[in-house]
Amino acid sequence: MSEDPIANRSVLITGANRGIGQALVEEALRRGASRVYAGTRRPLDHPDERVTTLSLDVTDDAQIEIAAKSVDTLDVLINNAGLLEYDDLGDRATLERHLAVNLFGTHATTQAFLPQLTRSRGAVVNVLSAAALASVPVSPAYSISKAAAFSLTQSLRALLSPSGIRVYAVLAGPVDTEMSRDLDIPKATPESVARAIFDGVAAGDEEIFPDPLSAALKPGWTAGSVKALERQNAALLAT
Repeated sequence: MSEDPIANRSVLITGANRGIGQALVEEALRRGASRVYAGTRRPLDHPDERVTTLSLDVTDDAQIEIAAKSVDTLDVLINNAGLLEYDDLGDRATLERHLAVNLFGTHATTQAFLPQLTRSRGAVVNVLSAAALASVPVSPAYSISKAAAFSLTQSLRALLSPSGIRVYAVLAGPVDTEMSRDLDIPKATPESVARAIFDGVAAGDEEIFPDPLSAALKPGWTAGSVKALERQNAALLAT
């Protein structure tokens, strides 16, 4: 990829109709993307002719298959679609809903677009959360699903590396979106997070900490024991 991973490239963003997803669409256009596929569950009109809307509910295998068949080439897949509900783990169905979107939706979408990403030697960007590292007790089902999605991201990183596909984890703190509107805490803007995500991909940061709260975790991460263990485990594929 070029220095800017988006310029003259094709990118697909799930959950593109609001929040971080909407900001990612606009930032991709600003950086000169040649084509932006906006995956949404609801119709989306966009004035820029470079935007192609895809009906894409990441829990719907049929929609994922149709979307994958409609995209000939793809350089960057951003798995942004997510679900956050407040709970106390008293209802298994709530946990299953979170896993369906945040874990299995990410897995299914990535698998569906692997042929295109393999041809382009592209990138997968999974928008996760700092809750993947330390559970937020007011939303434990969300935290569990994001922790599972982080493990999925690490696994995909090792498994897809021989194909030249790079895999990134975005470990965001609180962002000012509909999902976190009830949290009375400082939040980053979706626009600033979108910029930081693309900057992190351009820099080759496998873990991207895109806001002030999560950025505090970055200094000790790259050289930390958890990252070292991930690399050690990934080396098992070579044995």
